[in-house]
Amino acid sequence: QAQLVESGGGQVQAGGSLRLTCTASGRTSIVAMGWYRQAPEKQRELVARMATGGRIDYADSVKDRFTISTNKARNTVYLQMNNLKPEDTAAYYCNLRDYSSRDYWGQGTQVTVSS
Repeated sequence: QAQLVESGGGQVQAGGSLRLTCTASGRTSIVAMGWYRQAPEKQRELVARMATGGRIDYADSVKDRFTISTNKARNTVYLQMNNLKPEDTAAYYCNLRDYSSRDYWGQGTQVTVSS
């Protein structure tokens, strides 16, 4: 079982930056960690994901603006978000997938970008 704790959300103006942090605890084997987001009345979507082998996936809408990174020793994943846009407004969820293909989710952190 893994538990995920997120921090770093908030409200910023368009063009601003935020950094999200997620730390995993508990006994689990990590295949990938990443971030998803869900805006009101929309489906949850992948933002960025990093696999333990090094592969990184980004949503097209955030490429060149967001950067995912990890501290493997601390089971922590970060999401640096630059040049934020109003359409980035959403609840952001940390995700961990283990070797059983089980997904774990954080409680979510709200990001609000005003124009």
